Amino acid sequence: MIGTLWQPAQHADLFFQGSSSHPELYQHLPFGPFSSSTDFMEQLVQGRIQPNPGCTLYAIIDKTRTRPRASDRTNALPQSPIDVAGTIGYLHGSPTHLSVEIGFIIILPPFQRTHVTTNAVGLLLRYALDLPTATPPGLGLRRVQWQASEKNEASIRVAERIGFKREGLLRWDRVYVGGKGKVSHGEDVREGDPMPDTLGRHTVLLAICWDDWENGCRERVAQLMDR
Repeated sequence: MIGTLWQPAQHADLFFQGSSSHPELYQHLPFGPFSSSTDFMEQLVQGRIQPNPGCTLYAIIDKTRTRPRASDRTNALPQSPIDVAGTIGYLHGSPTHLSVEIGFIIILPPFQRTHVTTNAVGLLLRYALDLPTATPPGLGLRRVQWQASEKNEASIRVAERIGFKREGLLRWDRVYVGGKGKVSHGEDVREGDPMPDTLGRHTVLLAICWDDWENGCRERVAQLMDR
């Protein structure tokens, strides 16, 4: 399993075709679902990621198994020489404060409850927290954080299993734009709210810091990735 920088010509159509019939993938996210791969590119990649130098998007490619036969696929993906398993990325990167957040995590249904999420997150943790003198070299950051909706128990469980420590709850932290028009687990707003068609989100904040990493978390992540 590898993470590779997002290449629209290679990844956008495959990701959209794998996700378009699963709007629930976006129920805890402030973006999506998307009407087409072009819509995905315009809203998320061009609208949120490319203008922000602190953001990077990766395609998750599963190279550990052969593609299932068409007759065996419950959630069929299009025929392709690569398996796009989902997306992951960095956001809120700060060279000044030596910190970053792991996010944009969308795992397509055929790859959920497999090694994919753990390995993708583990690769990004290694690159962020290992020192530049390591082999292979890392960025030597001091902090990697993870944010999830309070109602997204699966995301919180994944983060804590990997080694992220819960630091707090940010109440009414996000607005789900168009939240009442999609599958969503947001919080209802009060009568008279200036954005009545939206929902709100309470956000759980978790993090792994360099001292966690150097005192057992690196080994914990390695063990999880080697299973």
